[in-house]
Amino acid sequence: YRGPGRDFVIFEILVKGNDLGGGQTMELSHFEESGRAVMVDVTEKKDTERQAEATGKILVNRQVFDAIKAGTVGKGDVLAVAQTAGIMGAKRTFELIPMCHILPITGCRIHFDMDEEECAVRCTCTVKVTGKTGVEMEALTGVSTALLTIYDMCKALDKSMEITEVYLVHKTGGKSGEIPNEKHRAAQQAEQTGKRLKTWD
Repeated sequence: YRGPGRDFVIFEILVKGNDLGGGQTMELSHFEESGRAVMVDVTEKKDTERQAEATGKILVNRQVFDAIKAGTVGKGDVLAVAQTAGIMGAKRTFELIPMCHILPITGCRIHFDMDEEECAVRCTCTVKVTGKTGVEMEALTGVSTALLTIYDMCKALDKSMEITEVYLVHKTGGKSGEIPNEKHRAAQQAEQTGKRLKTWD
């Protein structure tokens, strides 16, 4: 679409027939016919119980890892502060992502695993709501905010820290029901090999 001084592209997603039982074309819901971005109207949707879980990790050096584990980082208890930040981030997602709805989330849990071998801290955020739309973005924002907080609190010790592998693990509720992320299976299989992680709730 070409408008006065603007060019818009309306994106389409082609879904393979073996995914949904037949070839289908779906338009991205955050664009109107003219190509302008819009907030999706969920007025007619039914309230259902919905849940989303996201994960991500931060790679740090051994000094930072040991300091987080021992609770000796100068700024304070890193994981406790990051947990609070993650919950706050999930609650305020609508202020950061333009087309997100304001959702009265009913639960948010932040969980950390410390991987000695990889020198990494993995964060998992689980968000729940009873509403008309899902909480995938809230879970992803919660994880990202928690990991960024770890970076902020430890950057004096290591400026080469890397935040990586942030993705949705699964979602439930709504018309689409339960949708697992198949890519997450590899991580689950790794844990089943006997790799022991220190957990923190």
